[in-house]
Amino acid sequence: MALPGPAVFEPGSRGSLDEAGAEGREAAALAAAGVALEDEEEDDGRRGLLRWDGFSAWLHCVCVVGFDLELGQAVEVIYPQHSKLTDKEVSKHVCLSVCLCSLLSVTYARSSWSVCVLAPTALLFSFRKPIFATCLFQTQIQKDPAYFYGYVYFRQVRDKTLKRGYFQKSLVLISKLPYIHFFHTVLKQIAPEYFEKNEPYLEAACNDVDRWPAPVPGKTLHLPIMGLVMKVRIPTCHDKPGTTQMVQLTQQADTHTSIILPTVHEVDLFRCFCPVFLHSQMLWELVLLGEPLVVMAPSPSESSETVLALVNCISPLKYFSDFRPYFTIHDSEFKEYTTRTQAPPSVILGVTNPFFAKTLQHWPHIIRIGDLKPAGEIPKQVKVKKLKNLKTLDSKPGVYTSYKPYLNRDEEIIKQLQKGIQQKRPSEAQSVILRRYFLELTQSFIIPLERYVASLMPLQKSISPWKSPPQLRQFLPEEFMKTLEKTGPQLTSGIKGDWIGLYRQFLKSPNFDGWFKTRRKEMTQKLEALHLEALCEEDLLLWIQKHTEVETVDLVLKLKNKLLQAGRESLPVKPDTVEKLRTHIDAIILALPDDLQGILLKTGMT
Repeated sequence: MALPGPAVFEPGSRGSLDEAGAEGREAAALAAAGVALEDEEEDDGRRGLLRWDGFSAWLHCVCVVGFDLELGQAVEVIYPQHSKLTDKEVSKHVCLSVCLCSLLSVTYARSSWSVCVLAPTALLFSFRKPIFATCLFQTQIQKDPAYFYGYVYFRQVRDKTLKRGYFQKSLVLISKLPYIHFFHTVLKQIAPEYFEKNEPYLEAACNDVDRWPAPVPGKTLHLPIMGLVMKVRIPTCHDKPGTTQMVQLTQQADTHTSIILPTVHEVDLFRCFCPVFLHSQMLWELVLLGEPLVVMAPSPSESSETVLALVNCISPLKYFSDFRPYFTIHDSEFKEYTTRTQAPPSVILGVTNPFFAKTLQHWPHIIRIGDLKPAGEIPKQVKVKKLKNLKTLDSKPGVYTSYKPYLNRDEEIIKQLQKGIQQKRPSEAQSVILRRYFLELTQSFIIPLERYVASLMPLQKSISPWKSPPQLRQFLPEEFMKTLEKTGPQLTSGIKGDWIGLYRQFLKSPNFDGWFKTRRKEMTQKLEALHLEALCEEDLLLWIQKHTEVETVDLVLKLKNKLLQAGRESLPVKPDTVEKLRTHIDAIILALPDDLQGILLKTGMT
């Protein structure tokens, strides 16, 4: 949550817009869209928000970066003014990423927006930030508190009055949310108008964002922005990749909504994998195992969207290693990632600088791609080549690796995609096919692990209210391997190969470590919740009659700690269970002498 700060412009400045005008514009947009205003309960919550709290739920800040070929780049405007970005972050990440994006763009391009999926100058960059935050909602695409994402719209216009002949400026959205498609759409709507109307327009857009409801997973939201209304649904952890409930909503008459987004985060998967779809299963294995991987692309657009496509290909399994959609020589980890004194870390890098062809030559897996073809064009498939062939800056596109896949290639999906290309099937439809294939492959792989980990859970009958919750059994790799013979991936997948070898390698990977820690935490919380329910079912008043006052006081303190733990760790307990436990605590306290009642009532909340 951002700290409350001053208004975007000082009173009387050129960009000052009154609150009434902004509120009227929002109400008019919603009314035009036929959207009912928030109900009374939600209105009350909105009134309790401080200035810019609504904005901070979506964006950290908005920057305007100017670029001069002689003087360099500089952040000209930051909204809100109280937003915190260090000088190092501004100079090394925001400015330089925008600068490099402009230098790599097509010379005569008038303008282009850059959020991974469009135009030669498309760009998504990320950088580390020491933030201490927690994710309030369980969502399929949780924000990572250690990173910011930058979405850039770069504009280059020929201007003979300037010494170098070009006006160059970028609008940058900085957010903790990886909502690539959504922020691209926002930029597409506001950036062109901003370059025509300047600061007053940008201030008005920020005021609109400040009035948006929070991005709560599972809710369909109507978001007004400068006279338009975007209809979006934030995905949840229960959504399947490539599916959306917005499809049903779009089939209904919705003539007043300006823009309907079926997804907020997914990229055009097939367009990214198109040059390498013959090797898509091998790339899936490399990402699954957390192997060091470099994508060398001709522009930030191809770099960023290809890296994101790779990370998403193992969904719903979360990629727990680091990934940089657009990595430059100015990033703080440059020396760490290019040193030859230690093995490359588990990270996926997207690069464009030809300098990396030599500095990252020691990395075990390198994908070198050419320009991504527009939808409908048949791409030339790259080949798998040996790393020793990657010696020159003009090396041909290809997958440079000595990796031998554990699984046999699935020829069926290749034929299906090739047929789609021949029939000029839309890229969106091809992406649905490829995403479903990756989903089924990942699920076939992860289901045996889920089944085995579930068996580590103690039986519910072993949970006693008067003892600490039982511990999970230890994960034993060899014990798990024995289960694969009868309940392995062959039950759900027809792909042959060395599945056991793939599992053994996966158990050593950061993705397994992150996945298992998450599952262990979930199951431990479930045990705590079951223990809490067991306590609620006991006749605690009868218990205190058989025990001393000291033991009774100790019980009250433990029950209070349980309540605090349930709230602090968001244990999966029912609301009535918590209320029932509160009632038990109150009843026990009232059964004690008055002096003890006064002490216990002051000790924590009941």
